[in-house]
Amino acid sequence: MSLPRPLRLFLLTLAVLFGILLILLYTLTWRPAAREDAALSCNAQTAKLQPGQALKVMTWNVQYLAGKRYVFWYDLPGGDGPDERPSREDLATTLDEVVRVLRDEQPDVVLLQELHDGARASDYQDQLALLQERLADLYPCASQAFYWKAGFVPHPRILGSVGMKLGTLSRFQIARAERVQLPTPGSDPLSRQFQLKRALLISYLPIRGSGELVMINTHFDAFAQGDDTMQRQVAMTDGLLQQLQSAGTPWVLGGDLNLLPPGQFQHLPEDQRGWYASDSELQDLARRYPMIPSLQQSSGARQADWYTHYPNDPAAKGPDRTLDYLFYSPRLTPLASQVRQHDTQGISDHLPVIGRFFLPSHE
Repeated sequence: MSLPRPLRLFLLTLAVLFGILLILLYTLTWRPAAREDAALSCNAQTAKLQPGQALKVMTWNVQYLAGKRYVFWYDLPGGDGPDERPSREDLATTLDEVVRVLRDEQPDVVLLQELHDGARASDYQDQLALLQERLADLYPCASQAFYWKAGFVPHPRILGSVGMKLGTLSRFQIARAERVQLPTPGSDPLSRQFQLKRALLISYLPIRGSGELVMINTHFDAFAQGDDTMQRQVAMTDGLLQQLQSAGTPWVLGGDLNLLPPGQFQHLPEDQRGWYASDSELQDLARRYPMIPSLQQSSGARQADWYTHYPNDPAAKGPDRTLDYLFYSPRLTPLASQVRQHDTQGISDHLPVIGRFFLPSHE
């Protein structure tokens, strides 16, 4: 028995609309591979690292150059902050400030998080390219990897394109770079297409006559409490580091891990604690590898010197927690470390963490 013509037309219309929806979903969203080459630009004549040399590394979440004059909609526990984007003037001012700090510190390698590229909220800027233009004399090499990209996100506070990436700037040659996908939070199949897809950006810096140094840049998940996302991201990262350890390859991992050191959870206001685990997943890495700041520094009497996050929440009067770290291979010899707090609190909601090391000498 054939269906009535009106019903057939209705079903055909539904099928066409569903097909159009699938095509739009496919073209507007992004499906990265589990492991793939990352974008890399590097002059072949760039100097290589030397065995035994000193190396200065900085990690900094620059909050897409938005500055500190806003309370964005996602900055408050209720997701009801008033602001949706920074002004064009603030984007320009913050770019100037980030360049100022980098020129003053002149780290050899810079690991940057929350760089926008093609996002409506920041006038579609390629922020890594803007930094490269201003810092070309210092950093001839750069690698990059997206961890959020969509042509249109149908969230009422976004309603436009998004693009956010990790960027690594280097004074020394980067031979290759790759993007490794981190585990993602569970969600329904539709929402998952528009969500962030956190990653590791791995850059391989050759050491003249002595292998290579592996630089790992990352930004772990936020707002992931209630499931095992953070544990899975830590476990996957730990697995990579153990492989490098077994191979005898020196490495540095840096980024915004969104993980508290032990003891800081109890210092947070009640309405801020829901974003973190009371028994921090950070301990799984801290037990295995040396880190900046150390657990003693970030949990001790002078822990405020090592705070790296200054929330945009108006209730916060200054930096009040540590979320950003440098982990490093035991084959590196630490020289010095600090969080640059004195002149960076108006630039981003995160502060730069800096470490200096000696590379291994020829054995």
